Amino acid sequence: MTDLMPYHEDQELDNNTSDNAHFSDILEQRMTRRSLIGKTASGAVALALASSLTACSDDDNDNATPPNKPVDPNKKPTELTFSVVNKNLDDIVTVPEGYQATVLYALGDSINPSYADWDDNNIPSGPSFQFRSGDCHDGMHYFGLNSSSKFDDTVSTEGLLVMNHEYINQTFLHPTGATKVDGRRPEDEVIRETNAHGVSIVHIKKDSATQKVEIVKNSLFNRRITASTVMDFAGAAANSDLVKTKFSPTGKQTRGTHNNCGNGYTPWGTYLTTEENFIGYFARSATDDASRSAAEIVALKRYGLKAGSSSRYGWETVLGQLESQDLYDRWNASAVADQATADYRNGPNTFGWMVEIDPFDRGQNPVKRTSLGRFAHEDSACRAVQGEPLAFYMGDDSRGEYIYKFVSAANWDSKDVNGGYTAGDKYMNNGTLYVAKFNSDGSGQWLELSYGKNGLDTSNSIYPFSSQADVVTFARLAADAVGATKMDRPEWATVNPVNGEVYVTLTNNSKRGLDYPTDAANPRNYSDPEGGKGNVNGHIIRFKETDNKTTATAFTWDIYLFGSEAAMAANINLSGLTDNNDLSSPDGMWFDPRGVLWIQTDDGAYTDVTNCMMLAALPGQIGDGAATTVLNGQATIAGAQVTDKTLRRFLVGPKECEITGIAMTPDYKAMFINVQHPGEDSDSYNAATSHWPATQTNPSNSTARPRSATVVITRKDGGVIVGA
Repeated sequence: MTDLMPYHEDQELDNNTSDNAHFSDILEQRMTRRSLIGKTASGAVALALASSLTACSDDDNDNATPPNKPVDPNKKPTELTFSVVNKNLDDIVTVPEGYQATVLYALGDSINPSYADWDDNNIPSGPSFQFRSGDCHDGMHYFGLNSSSKFDDTVSTEGLLVMNHEYINQTFLHPTGATKVDGRRPEDEVIRETNAHGVSIVHIKKDSATQKVEIVKNSLFNRRITASTVMDFAGAAANSDLVKTKFSPTGKQTRGTHNNCGNGYTPWGTYLTTEENFIGYFARSATDDASRSAAEIVALKRYGLKAGSSSRYGWETVLGQLESQDLYDRWNASAVADQATADYRNGPNTFGWMVEIDPFDRGQNPVKRTSLGRFAHEDSACRAVQGEPLAFYMGDDSRGEYIYKFVSAANWDSKDVNGGYTAGDKYMNNGTLYVAKFNSDGSGQWLELSYGKNGLDTSNSIYPFSSQADVVTFARLAADAVGATKMDRPEWATVNPVNGEVYVTLTNNSKRGLDYPTDAANPRNYSDPEGGKGNVNGHIIRFKETDNKTTATAFTWDIYLFGSEAAMAANINLSGLTDNNDLSSPDGMWFDPRGVLWIQTDDGAYTDVTNCMMLAALPGQIGDGAATTVLNGQATIAGAQVTDKTLRRFLVGPKECEITGIAMTPDYKAMFINVQHPGEDSDSYNAATSHWPATQTNPSNSTARPRSATVVITRKDGGVIVGA
């Protein structure tokens, strides 16, 4: 029996061995610087239950800020005045004076009245997690629900809250932690794990008498999408040989989504979930290279699945009794048959995509939108301007990876709101994929990733691209080939609704100054007792499209914010952070429609002083700062220094968590955030270092299992959060 500890993102390998210039190489001249419903034994029960339940009767916009809804200057605060939340190591979610944080939806909570509430001492069965909250809550969005059961971006009293479940904490998901018997994982544990991945769609409603936000348990809208839910392919790679498997010999479908980190959402009212560190879920034989072509070996290596790779959770080791053996064999990516349609050698190619989910339509399969490229998708920000093509901005969260943009072929038409997957086909199947190159003079280009252009053809020396399916499936290789700029783990992206500028978090890079020389855009290489060396605390870069057009192929850039401890020297603490707003490892990030920027952290460098946090910001614009010199004489260009009135700490989470996922109701009176993996450093299920969320209402609790959960934050007086 072996206890399997949780996955840590910092264990991911660097897989970009291309000779593209790092950001450093490019910039040094300028400044002389992360359903089993259809397949499980309980599938029939699921369908029977579904039939018995009742349903409930900007100018330039940010990631799905409602199109053409102008920012109301009277709603945007001119300065931040809420009471600062002090750094702390408490085991609760701490919010400003006058605010309250209430746990809404935690790991294992039932979203179906036929299933009992969570019980720490009686962990529910694996199949039951088709009707329960998954683990490790992450990206999230709120969709207003009107009386016609349609998406309505003006409704705040009732809606669908949709969220990712990125991965699992095996220590607490199972009664005594994860186990192996004779080298094999027990089937019920693996069913529980696959079901605990994916996405939740939860119907919520505000009680008119108490103003409390609650889950509508008997709603037909409530459902789970898991690592085994059937999904369709659409776009450039659909039906190609690259995604054909034993499950779908035509390459039309696949099963499941997992490692769903950040998210996006469309202006027509659908949810986008991203597939980030998907590759570690697969095993591959040590002798598999002998059965592969040279091109396949290049692609597998570039995505981190070398011959002899073991899987993160060992799902391929199960001997199926409750389910078909095929449901587990699919995690073995070795070529074990005579052709790809008889095994799962292409299984890894069916993950790493942007997945569209219509939360209002449970009758159709989610769709993997392959034209947007395959990589470790961290997030997606859609900019919608009436009459212009849509632009989707995306980061690839690994050291030395890239920032991408997809521009739709069709111009945005607000009449397509509530168009569902049909609108998705219109705007996401056809368009142009680009990757960013940052130049030394503060300009940048979007390099086109289209078959037959920029050397992306069969004669390419990096990879022999034979179609657009090749280009999007191996977008990393295409980006290598065109000379894109290597970045420091691009994570969440968001668009400022006030001026259209795009912000991307570069969370940290322990190899900055080692494998990655310092440069104007990544200037800091320093030591921290807790965080080690390199770009320890991360930063946020921003860029503005030429003429502010979604179709622009050029942009300008600077660095908005540098993470740092307040006590660091001025040539490290470049943004002038104080004890009221210092932070480390910015990760989750989102502009609300008023233009307030929310920044969340996933940190290991400042955790001796404080738990992870969320801050509110009122940023300026590109060019509001100046050139400056940092440690060791490295020059850079930084945005204007912040003040306590333009950046301050709004929230601190419980022990050993990540603060992630953010959504708000349109009236700005309810905010939703996710607390991921509290107590993640616990040695075992009976030696937990956190007991949250039980401690949120009972701080003295010392026995409860820690669980990831969604929290709703409101003002006690019922007012607007961070009001003007």
